Amino acid sequence: MDTFKPLVKLDFIEVDQGRWLDFEKLFERQGGPKNCWRMVWRGKPEDRETKVTKKSAIRSMVQEHVPIGILGYAGDEPVAWCSIAPRSTYRDLGGLYETNENPDHVWSLVCFYVAREFRGHGVMKQLLQAAIEHARQRGAAVVEAYPVAPDSPSYHFMGFVPQFKEFGFVEVGTAGSRRHVMRFMLH
Repeated sequence: MDTFKPLVKLDFIEVDQGRWLDFEKLFERQGGPKNCWRMVWRGKPEDRETKVTKKSAIRSMVQEHVPIGILGYAGDEPVAWCSIAPRSTYRDLGGLYETNENPDHVWSLVCFYVAREFRGHGVMKQLLQAAIEHARQRGAAVVEAYPVAPDSPSYHFMGFVPQFKEFGFVEVGTAGSRRHVMRFMLH
């Protein structure tokens, strides 16, 4: 991976109860993911029925100390989001299930959101780097991601294969017709 100089340097902090208002602010801003609350791969079907149930479900996860991801800050302003958490906190993502692998040590990197005015400024690279480091610090052995090809008609929120290859992720399979399963080994 080559070194890069982003146009804006972000600080990353895990979403917890103390960061809920920042998470809510980022998601409810114009263009934010307030319709899904990033519950596509989480919870029970009833948790995903409406905007209200999605927001309530993700808030309950935060209140119950379930890891949901990290926020990226430009100064005091939340401007980016990445869903990075133990794979066991998601529904079936179609990843690689190794029999000798501790499932709690596989962390899934599932979705991203960057505020429009920060796109194209090196934020995605910073998010990936911060997500990998976040998982490492919490005992992950593997980071698994599910990006799509750049020309995919859907799932853009999961990132693109070339971005992950650049970081050293290796493709290990597919999930559905569009998503690639890619892994980054931490140990």
